[in-house]
Amino acid sequence: MKNSLVLFMLLTIFSCTSKKEYKKTTPEWSKNSIMYEVNIRQYTPEGTFNSFSKHLARIKDLGVDIIWFMPIHPIGEKNRKGSLGSYYSVKDYKSVNPEFGTIEDFNRLVEKIHQMGMKVIIDWVANHSSFDNTWVENGNLDWYSLDSLGQLQPPIGTDWWDVADLNFDNYDMRKEMIECMKYWLVESNIDGFRCDVADWVPLDFWEDCRKELDEVKDVFMLAEAENPKLHNNAFDMTYAWHFHFVMNEIASQKKSVYDIIDYLNNKATDFPNDAYRLHFTSNHDENSWKGYAEERLGDAVKTFAALSVTIEGMPLIYSGQEASLDKRLEFFEKDTISWVDLSLSSFYKTLFELKKNNPALWNGNYGGKAEVISSVNDSLSFAFIREKNNNKVLSIFNFSDKPATVELSSDNLRGSYNCVFTQNKKEFSEKENISLSPWEFLIYTK
Repeated sequence: MKNSLVLFMLLTIFSCTSKKEYKKTTPEWSKNSIMYEVNIRQYTPEGTFNSFSKHLARIKDLGVDIIWFMPIHPIGEKNRKGSLGSYYSVKDYKSVNPEFGTIEDFNRLVEKIHQMGMKVIIDWVANHSSFDNTWVENGNLDWYSLDSLGQLQPPIGTDWWDVADLNFDNYDMRKEMIECMKYWLVESNIDGFRCDVADWVPLDFWEDCRKELDEVKDVFMLAEAENPKLHNNAFDMTYAWHFHFVMNEIASQKKSVYDIIDYLNNKATDFPNDAYRLHFTSNHDENSWKGYAEERLGDAVKTFAALSVTIEGMPLIYSGQEASLDKRLEFFEKDTISWVDLSLSSFYKTLFELKKNNPALWNGNYGGKAEVISSVNDSLSFAFIREKNNNKVLSIFNFSDKPATVELSSDNLRGSYNCVFTQNKKEFSEKENISLSPWEFLIYTK
């Protein structure tokens, strides 16, 4: 009896110590990445995977590392919005939209992207599905949140009447959702997911999901949410929605530099040090519902694009921005992007090359923290230094439609710098006054 008790205790101790506690690890390949969001439907007249693939060389040359595809799944027909429907009304989690092509077409596209040295993530809608999703057709109504009459219902508080809310109290549904995500890792060899309205889904689901996905391959996970807890053991990157809205409102003179400083302070105190934040001047939501970049930012389009690349975080560019996209793309109908004017491509390419090649601008702990060096008495001028391993980037901005003089002051400022866009050299002392035209910005490296 005594020997049995000792054996039981030893086995218990061994079991506890041998079970390795899971801790997510962000893939190292993402450390200096730039992300590109692809709207397949609107990208070409054909709106297919095969026609999009013809643009890959140009996208690679732009400096892109991660290609994010908006949902590629079949779209629900029941309660459909418009004639083509919302990409985010998923009818089958394990199939591709036949309008885009076949699964074989998509797999070839992913393989080609990988051969070119880029990664692929796909949009994943876990919070809801279409009303005629295969799960509904198979009779799994208990996988959904039902109303008082036992009927499917949209997410409460939304006008999303084309989608049905899923029930995360049902663990069979959770298990199948994760299996569907694993399917794409195995079938198509994608590298991760961008998860729609991620904060509407229980955190413990995402943590279980990440653990199981990483058992298949090391994945990169982006959450469309700003909850710092999502970074703990589920996601590598979250949307910097607040920062985006601050940029929009500085452009309309409703906010100031102080709001950027507040954002940086909150990021430092609320988010883990290794957390990536996604920065953008446009995406599919903003373009279609709030306005294309120039519509919102006016003459400051390049100014805020430069800020979104040089500030702490990963930059995103949306389909057509490099082609001066000048319209709100239809969300439920066909609305092809024009690729005639690619004059902005060289601008983005210069910024992205800087981001990729200078460790000061890398993501998370790989890069340097922003040291604000502009006068706190000026609400519309902003300057900061980011430094990492003897690499230094100085960024100076005039967030005003009037000329401005930016007062710089820092012991860390002194030295000889190169201007990124002009290649001119400049000596800086510990205190400098820099004159800028309306919405002008300067970026220097040392």
